[in-house]
Amino acid sequence: MRSKCLLLLLLITLACIGVLAKNHSSRPRLRRNDFPEDFIFGSATSAYQCEGAAHEDGRGPSIWDTFSEKFPEKIKDGSNGSIADDSYNLYKEDVDLLHQIGFDAYRFSISWSRILPRGDLKGGINQAGIDYYNNLINLLLSKGVKPFVTIFHWDLPEALEHAYGGFLGSEIVNDFRDYAELCFQKFGDRVKHWTTLNEPFTVVHEGYTTGEKAPGRCSSFTNPKCFGGDGATEPYIVGHNFLLAHGAAVKIYREKYQAIQKGKIGIALNTVWHYPYSDSHADKLAAARATAFTFDYFLEPIVYGRYPADMVNYVKGGRLPTFTPEESSMLKGSYDFVGVNYYSSFYVKDVPCATENITMNTDSCVSIVGERNGVPIGPAAGSDWLLIYPKGIRDLLLYAKFKFNDPVLYITENGINENDDGTRPREEILKDTFRIEYHDKHFRQLHKAIVEDGCDVRGYYAWSLMDNFEWEHGYTARFGLYYVDFVNGLKRYPKDSVKWFKRFLNRSNGETREVKEVSREKSRSDGNKTLHEQVSFDESAGFFVSFMAANQSRRDEEQNRCSFDSTYPTSFY
Repeated sequence: MRSKCLLLLLLITLACIGVLAKNHSSRPRLRRNDFPEDFIFGSATSAYQCEGAAHEDGRGPSIWDTFSEKFPEKIKDGSNGSIADDSYNLYKEDVDLLHQIGFDAYRFSISWSRILPRGDLKGGINQAGIDYYNNLINLLLSKGVKPFVTIFHWDLPEALEHAYGGFLGSEIVNDFRDYAELCFQKFGDRVKHWTTLNEPFTVVHEGYTTGEKAPGRCSSFTNPKCFGGDGATEPYIVGHNFLLAHGAAVKIYREKYQAIQKGKIGIALNTVWHYPYSDSHADKLAAARATAFTFDYFLEPIVYGRYPADMVNYVKGGRLPTFTPEESSMLKGSYDFVGVNYYSSFYVKDVPCATENITMNTDSCVSIVGERNGVPIGPAAGSDWLLIYPKGIRDLLLYAKFKFNDPVLYITENGINENDDGTRPREEILKDTFRIEYHDKHFRQLHKAIVEDGCDVRGYYAWSLMDNFEWEHGYTARFGLYYVDFVNGLKRYPKDSVKWFKRFLNRSNGETREVKEVSREKSRSDGNKTLHEQVSFDESAGFFVSFMAANQSRRDEEQNRCSFDSTYPTSFY
């Protein structure tokens, strides 16, 4: 009897394995050709993180040079970006890496202090810096790689920080406008995609609220080792000046350069996607507030010319600046596209508003957590803030589509890291199956957002092309597709994800399966029809509750298809 039971159990097990194997093998492999013909795939870096040559050829210091070189205790491994990947001197090799993978574009940033060492035009233009970026842009174009250029990626010239507090001073608006115009003048004949700012929220949050990033300011009760600051007021001043600087740069580009140069200009914003911790009305509203204080914080002003209502209502004591009618008019519509930097998702709980030790972090009256009932929203990557949840990227794109007038979108950053304390062998790090899985799952959700939901997403940039200086984490967090040996000559080694991207990007990879090209207009019209038939458009919060609820049943069907984790959020605010 026992043997018969064991035999029956074995047969059932084999049958289950067969079904699972069949289901796995029958899932079609997503390929480049499954995306719209004009969809751009690229990779990204930033100047301070990879260029190095911090003290070469006339470059002036940035606040990150000061922060990391003078205060090494602020960086996890005591390092800095003075050498980084030395891409300033090795850019030809790095362009070859992009070309070999098959990327269409390269998203990189310009070092403000490399072309304006003292930050403003009065301090003089550094021709060596201009020459470097001209050489880089020309080489990219000669290889068929489009430059997608970020004007500001956190490395503010130290001279401006010293002169008037950097983005705390209103003077920054005109200085940023002049710097941006210099970029348009020198490079705009060849650069067709400009991003004014990268992740302004990260700067106001971690540079002025927690003090973890340069310039390292916060309230003393948050961290007594901060270099002064007030986490209740300064973040909002900096955010306001970021927006005005963005608006001024877009204004001058449109007035003087866009018609001739025929480029596009936008902004790159970061956010996690926020899910209510529970089905309670309070938690749903809390999730909406969390999004208002991060993503909407910078997007609502450039779309509608105003701050989100939740910020206006919850930031007490007149601490949230206001726009003049002229500023509001300048900001409204000041974008051709919106870049989205997405890595992770979290749950949000409603909590009582703080009555003491007020900062920007307490104003939204929420608690953001990575688990619910002891179950993480997704597996953790090398960094504790990066919990893997691919479905969040689709939900975020849908939100942007319906709340912000169906903007043109780019995924300007998406990636995952492994930690390296210096003891892990290179051969182990090169086997990055988890990174392949991460990008594949996000591609699938991105594809659904385009084809099924009609989101107007035009491109995707993997972060990052190569391991680099990861801000306060130094060189301990490796996000690159290429491994960089920071001890032995900065040699680049391809990780397994490089091979995967090469296969994915190859338009004729030998498969016999017939490829059906995606029509962008058809997918958008189909998605718009489906969603608009379910619920009428309304800008109010009630629309999003209704809209997300109406589409939840369709989304629930997808939860079991993700191989990362079966415990997916089931509620949408």
